[in-house]
Amino acid sequence: MITLTKLPGIPNFGAVAGDARIKPGNRGCAEIQLSPIGRIIRNCIHEFSLLDSRVRVLQYAVMPDHIHILVFVTKQMEKPLGALIARWKVTVNRTRGGEAVFNEGYNDQILKPGRSLDTLFRYIKENPHRLAARQQFPEYFRRCYNVLIEGKRYNTYGNFFLLKNPFKEQVIVHRRDSESEHETNRHRWMYCASNGGVLISPFISTKEKEIRRQAESLGGSIILIIPEAFGSRFKPAAHDFQQCEQGKLLIIAPAQSAERQPLSRDQCLAMNELALTIATAG
Repeated sequence: MITLTKLPGIPNFGAVAGDARIKPGNRGCAEIQLSPIGRIIRNCIHEFSLLDSRVRVLQYAVMPDHIHILVFVTKQMEKPLGALIARWKVTVNRTRGGEAVFNEGYNDQILKPGRSLDTLFRYIKENPHRLAARQQFPEYFRRCYNVLIEGKRYNTYGNFFLLKNPFKEQVIVHRRDSESEHETNRHRWMYCASNGGVLISPFISTKEKEIRRQAESLGGSIILIIPEAFGSRFKPAAHDFQQCEQGKLLIIAPAQSAERQPLSRDQCLAMNELALTIATAG
């Protein structure tokens, strides 16, 4: 999945229209009404394979300020995929009249074995629905009750659509990890965070907290698991609240919990198990 973002000052590629309450695929559902530049981009996506027949476009979404293109490389290529994407961007620029449209570079994620291609198809196709829902019902992106995860109920605060992201990684740092193991994991987590994925963890240890800090500095999204239920007036602390408002954070808490007690080993194990369950879900 390739993601390209528009340069500041470039007109939006389109605007959201339709009703987020209508299921995607039905008449009147949310969609992006493309602007002139958006239509140019869409037409160029349709001709993407003309640049190299070994690369097929399986799905795409043109959003107001970015695009997603799901590509399948059918044969070995002599040059990196990035070279082809750079050529495609030049085609868009030339078709529009020469002015650069996208920011430099691109984000990419590879679908790993065991993950559903169907999930990725839906994620891209439902991009307009998620944007419309955030605009139409901003209050839903604060607190949600009784969110069902693997048969158990939780309450959440923040952007619950992060649960639907097809690229998720659990963050867990073991004391027995060597420096090389930790560095390998850190590289994988930072790649995920900087390319549109989501990191999931209770972020308990000092090293896990540092991973979260680094990921957020790259613009990454976080699912934070906490051990206690929200109080009736729960509101995240300043930093977490700001991340929630930006759509970069989802906090997950038990729907119910007993009286507050010191964090136990069993709670830590349960939170890490939940993080793994979410990370490996389709």
